[in-house]
Amino acid sequence: MNLPVPDPAFRWTVEPWGHALRCAPLEALAQHLFTSKQLQLPAPEGWRAAVGSVGGSPGQLRRVKQTHGNAVRVLSRGEAGSVDATPDGDAVVSNIAGLVLAVLVADCVPMLVADRATGAAGAIHAGWRGTCARIGPAAVATMRREFGTDPADLVAAIGPSIGPDDYEVGEALIDAFQQAGHGAGDLARWFSRRGGRLRLDLWSANRDQLIDAGLRSENVFTCGLSTLAHVEMFDSYRAAGDRAGRMAAVIAVPSTATEVMLGRTD
Repeated sequence: MNLPVPDPAFRWTVEPWGHALRCAPLEALAQHLFTSKQLQLPAPEGWRAAVGSVGGSPGQLRRVKQTHGNAVRVLSRGEAGSVDATPDGDAVVSNIAGLVLAVLVADCVPMLVADRATGAAGAIHAGWRGTCARIGPAAVATMRREFGTDPADLVAAIGPSIGPDDYEVGEALIDAFQQAGHGAGDLARWFSRRGGRLRLDLWSANRDQLIDAGLRSENVFTCGLSTLAHVEMFDSYRAAGDRAGRMAAVIAVPSTATEVMLGRTD
């Protein structure tokens, strides 16, 4: 199989269930992956396999019921929550070592973040509505408030999603972004017209928002693979409609989260 070539910061790995993408700079901090369509999700056996690939068990999985907004679920030490609880939200963040955080996508933007200082981590789902509502900055602000995260210590990986050359949108989206307070400069960078059609660059929008939220530009990595352009490897709602499967972005909160919280940093 000829695998699509991601940004050099990312690499393909072979899992028992198929191929996954990992980001090398993020991997230095936390076990994580972006699944491909070779893993059947959201079937329970698919989740078991995905969690196992980052060294976890199904009982450690924590998710949200995604609503295309900017609500963030927080899991702090001493408050692990239930595996069966899937409250509304589009991001889940935690400093509980061993928990596995995940979001589902099929064209929307999956983002994984880890804090090199505290060990806290997060999984974020950003469709156009979540991007418009600044779900990425909301997750960063929540990690700062709840865990003491300095955004400059965060490393972020943006996984496969619909790319800027493929995402044709309606004129109403410009109005929606304007009404949400995004400036003319942002709109000029994120929206473009080619062949009379309006396109939205969700990669740049989410990257820009993370940097505006305090992340260092050199710590934000985009894999550069479009789900719609590579339907042989990725699930795409634009391509398959209601028949589309789902992919996951999965990250295990590293042991350093507990060690830092307890003052053991050696």
